[in-house]
Amino acid sequence: MMDKKVLILSFSSRKGGNSETLAAAFAKGAQEAGNQVETVYLREKQYGFCKGCLACQKLGHCVIKDDAVEIAAKMHDADVLVFATPVYYYSVSGQLKTMLDRANPLFGTDYAFTKAYLLATAAEDGPETVAGSAKAVQGWVDCFPRCELAGTVFAGGVTDVGEIAGHPALEKAYQSGKEV
Repeated sequence: MMDKKVLILSFSSRKGGNSETLAAAFAKGAQEAGNQVETVYLREKQYGFCKGCLACQKLGHCVIKDDAVEIAAKMHDADVLVFATPVYYYSVSGQLKTMLDRANPLFGTDYAFTKAYLLATAAEDGPETVAGSAKAVQGWVDCFPRCELAGTVFAGGVTDVGEIAGHPALEKAYQSGKEV
């Protein structure tokens, strides 16, 4: 079996935040299964909003010269995409939404990814808490016919950094990583 290129995009604004910890559990499982794993911490990157000019559809890359261009290229070449985000107001973080918009140059290309995963954390613990985030990511995935949203791992009831310790979602993220 050939190993897969797994790209984890961490949208936690806090170093060591709960969604970042969830991403680390997924990464550990994926690495132990023999996959190549790269984690990109978006809090360390500079990228702006999509301008809606659609030049990317003609050029194959965005005309805005920032870190989103390199991140979108990494997304293009990955076999598996993992989006790790805190849930804000029942949806994905603004950072994730901005990057999904900036990944528009991937539309219509011969992208490699066939699976995407959503890893999400929130202060609220209800099952409906993650529904808006899942819908947002599913909407993006639906634009890429060869890709499926293969799984969602949600850790609710975690607010402060480190509160996720011992949460059952960590094991679920680890197992999801092993099964990519």
